[in-house]
Amino acid sequence: MSEFKKYIVFKGRVISKGIAEGEALICDDYISFYGGVDPESGIIVEKGHILEGVSITDKVLIFRGGKGSTVGSYIIYRLAKNKHAPKAFICIKAEPIVAIGAIISGIPLIDRVDESIFKIIKNGDWISVDGYNGVIKCFKQK
Repeated sequence: MSEFKKYIVFKGRVISKGIAEGEALICDDYISFYGGVDPESGIIVEKGHILEGVSITDKVLIFRGGKGSTVGSYIIYRLAKNKHAPKAFICIKAEPIVAIGAIISGIPLIDRVDESIFKIIKNGDWISVDGYNGVIKCFKQK
């Protein structure tokens, strides 16, 4: 990680336990997993979405929260089974769709983070998620 010079810490509430790290993918919007994300590829397919055409595979997905059908929980599970899930979820408010999907898929999920996260973290920053203590570290690029 020599390309990173410092890190910033955020705290939040643990919803789904686990440890993960990876590249940040920021989305200052809500995501519908059912109909909005292709479970076979991990690509956002919702027309007009700010991440349309972008893959969430192996990213630390930082977003406002989920929206849409409860089938979204199963889509998150399918993403995990197909090896196209994010490494972790970080969101402002984890509603039941995302919470259940993360739990049944074994994906760390932290919510109730400060909204400044959308201004501070940039795509490509390296994120470490401690889904036992609710600690998020963002290693900023040089």
